Amino acid sequence: MPITNTYDQPIGDALPAWTARALPTPSTIPGRFCRLEPLDAARYADDLFSAYSQAPDGRDWTYMPVGPFATLADYRAHATQAAVAPGFLHYAVIDLRTERAVGTLALMRMDPANGVIEVGFVAFSPLLKRTPISTEAQFLLMQYAFDSLGYRRFEWKCDSLNAPSMVAAKRLGFQYEGIFRQAVVTKARNRDTAWFSIIDTEWPVLRAAFNQWLTADNFDAQGQQRQSLAQLLSLLF
Repeated sequence: MPITNTYDQPIGDALPAWTARALPTPSTIPGRFCRLEPLDAARYADDLFSAYSQAPDGRDWTYMPVGPFATLADYRAHATQAAVAPGFLHYAVIDLRTERAVGTLALMRMDPANGVIEVGFVAFSPLLKRTPISTEAQFLLMQYAFDSLGYRRFEWKCDSLNAPSMVAAKRLGFQYEGIFRQAVVTKARNRDTAWFSIIDTEWPVLRAAFNQWLTADNFDAQGQQRQSLAQLLSLLF
């Protein structure tokens, strides 16, 4: 039954204990396969440019508002600016086996009054894609947002034509919410934006699935997963 007010109008659930949440702070977030560190161009630009240069072409940057970068100097300039951009907290993803930075992602569109935050600017190199690190890096930011900061909503947005990003969002447990038409102009092109989210009531089940997926027992001697995240989510939902 919907909640109604004194005028018999349906209204949302009461949140009498809700208070504004803190903004995320630049700090290291440790994991099993990787750790996230605030982006520091002086420390990580060389690693990151080298990692991105493993790609055969620039298609990974098609749907990004930046890139591709032709030279190390170009990438270093971008990383330097990104590290201090207002409203963004960019992280370098550090592979614990090599201690090299292999990708970046960011927290952005931070709305602490309403407990909403977005993950974006996901730039994963070929050294990171299709490895456990790519999943764990996303999980670490979700865990930070929900468990450490107490946010209510964690968002993912992408170009509606970016099929790999749409697939990744669904694989990670985000719920598709629809398309904002003509939402952005980027690289002199129109972008219709697809919206996805995870909310706090969904998080406990997702957290359990991620933690189970990340256990050592779920990977064989070659590092191949025994159960996929999708399989584990299907058992829990």
